[in-house]
Amino acid sequence: MTELAPPAAGVASLLAQFDRAVGTVTRSAPAVLGLTGRAVFAATLAGFFWSSALTKVDGFGLSLNAYAQIYPRAMEAAGYDASQLGFFAHLVVAAGTAAEFMLPLFLILGLFTRLAALGMIGFLLVVSLTDIFGHGVDATAIGALFDRQPDAPILDQRVLWGFLMLVLVFTGGGALSLDRWLGRRLPRS
Repeated sequence: MTELAPPAAGVASLLAQFDRAVGTVTRSAPAVLGLTGRAVFAATLAGFFWSSALTKVDGFGLSLNAYAQIYPRAMEAAGYDASQLGFFAHLVVAAGTAAEFMLPLFLILGLFTRLAALGMIGFLLVVSLTDIFGHGVDATAIGALFDRQPDAPILDQRVLWGFLMLVLVFTGGGALSLDRWLGRRLPRS
């Protein structure tokens, strides 16, 4: 007859196996979360940002729409003549348009992922504030947190987008990223 192990030994063995599994999940989390976060971004948000960016270009230059989207009140005051705006406004519109093209590309490729995700968080804040104060969206578009209505375009949606960006800030690009590939090939000092 076989002798059974005492119950305490079985529980200890089970707990040790659980600890090893948790350790494996913990070690692989950044690689999996970074890759998954980038894939979710590519599938759900990249097209949104690129479509928006395309409305800001006209041929090889910036469109009037770019200025109207980014500086709505100033453009209205200037009679929709972008030449009336100062140098700083032109610089902001050009940089914002470039960021709207480049930051999503960097995130998808996993290149400078943490920095690109931080840039996207800043971009989301600026876009949200421009929508609220520049375009004067109403309270239903702004929404409210903890109101049991998950469909407000500004607070509800952009908090989720920001959370996705925070995941990428903390995990990096994950597996199959250019960050990881470059990190393995560049000498460390």
